[in-house]
Amino acid sequence: MKLISSPAKAWEEISIEEDRQKVYIAFVYPMIGLCALSVFIGSLLTNGWGGPQSFQIAMTACCAVAVALFGGYFLAAYAINEMRVKMFGLVSNKALVQRFAGYALVVPFLLQIITGLLPDFRIIAWLLQFYIVYVIWEGAPILMKTEEKIRLKFTLISSALLIFCPAIIQFIFNKLTTILN
Repeated sequence: MKLISSPAKAWEEISIEEDRQKVYIAFVYPMIGLCALSVFIGSLLTNGWGGPQSFQIAMTACCAVAVALFGGYFLAAYAINEMRVKMFGLVSNKALVQRFAGYALVVPFLLQIITGLLPDFRIIAWLLQFYIVYVIWEGAPILMKTEEKIRLKFTLISSALLIFCPAIIQFIFNKLTTILN
């Protein structure tokens, strides 16, 4: 919650964490699970509880979100790391970028939980997801040690990757599910 309310302070605390792999176990994986669970419950509330068809729809939606967030997280982290190396001439550091991307996804995670349970808020959530730009803006110099001259470009590209990678994967997953069904 601190990443939402005061990102600069939260990034300071994250930068001094000793356990570099904590992001996976303590944050990313539980958040993906909560997102998938909220979509599952929201789908059952929307489609009803009667019959195997509603359960199948809920499971498919749940899997789509889990796959999209999991795959989108790693794809975005990989792309951000490559961007750091190729565009900005920085040293490759996959663990640092995965940590940064994991915590930066706090906004999409929370919005996915809310829209999973309350699908009518999708338009508002779509607008609120751009708050990730501010979260990344605050974290770029603190955790990623981004210089001021590349901070804006790094922030905008990283934000776009973290927003659109999961969305593209979810779109492809849903299209493949429809085709293969």
